Amino acid sequence: MKRRTFLAAPALAACGKSKRLNVFNWSDYIGPSTIRNFEAEFGITIRYGVYESAEEMLARVMSGNSGWDVVFPSNAFIEPMREMNLLASLDHARLPTLGELDTPFQSPQWDPELEDCIPYMWGATGIAYQTAVTPAPRRWADLWDERFRGRVTMLDDPAEVFAACLKKIGQSLNSTNESQLAAAKAEAISQKRLLRAYLNAEARDQLIAGDLLAAQAWRLTAQQAIKAAPGKLAFAYPAEGFPIYADCAAILRESARQDLAHQFLDYLLRPSVAAEIADAMSTATCNRGARKLLQTPQEDVPAGGEWFTALPSAAQRMRDRLWTEIKSA
Repeated sequence: MKRRTFLAAPALAACGKSKRLNVFNWSDYIGPSTIRNFEAEFGITIRYGVYESAEEMLARVMSGNSGWDVVFPSNAFIEPMREMNLLASLDHARLPTLGELDTPFQSPQWDPELEDCIPYMWGATGIAYQTAVTPAPRRWADLWDERFRGRVTMLDDPAEVFAACLKKIGQSLNSTNESQLAAAKAEAISQKRLLRAYLNAEARDQLIAGDLLAAQAWRLTAQQAIKAAPGKLAFAYPAEGFPIYADCAAILRESARQDLAHQFLDYLLRPSVAAEIADAMSTATCNRGARKLLQTPQEDVPAGGEWFTALPSAAQRMRDRLWTEIKSA
């Protein structure tokens, strides 16, 4: 498992009838009043939709005629979306609050000049588990333990499942090596007899209810579950290593509302707005100013993690085929 003062009146006048902005975001990634406050301040109506995976978002927008204006791709999707000519170039002059980004996100490897996206929230993947479980799961390998049979889930996300399996066998989560990926596939298939399901955000409620003993989980999902069931749940970064990612705000090239979309991105960069989102949704903000305002201190990007990167198309096709084979096994 989310900024200002801009020339609002002139911008709206110039847009004529285009006073609606279409925003497509991950679920549980915006504050309860974020959209409402933006609409009130700028006189704009937001049509807001959510998705559960980056693949789902990409499938919706890759036609170039999706109707969405602003999306939130994960960092590994920026390069492919750039190559498909889906992203509009950002105008930094219309983003006066851009300097609020934290140091690691001012020149990220996936977009060093921030030409196509703005880092929004970062996250990592690990293991959420019941504190009553002893010994506590500390490694990916622990999720292959017979004691978790029927009460463990993995993410319904091929990159994440491959990451866990590759780290389990001591390889890079971004591996493109055919034999390493075949070994990772074998690990995933051997685990399936223990799994309740492949789940994303849905695992949160099952953890809270006690139906799951452990789950591969995004830090966001785990923190939300821990907040809802204090003392009963915990989260661990696996000892073999783990994925790190950033979800980024981007404007689609197809958007006819570039001014409004820039206003929205700049609004999200306001420290007060970014902090409110992070506090409300238990997310990890990429905003330096926001970190100073958080009610609960936020950890730094953890050591021991590996960033997801964009993969060559041939390697991605191979992974897609192997994932189909895993799901159908």
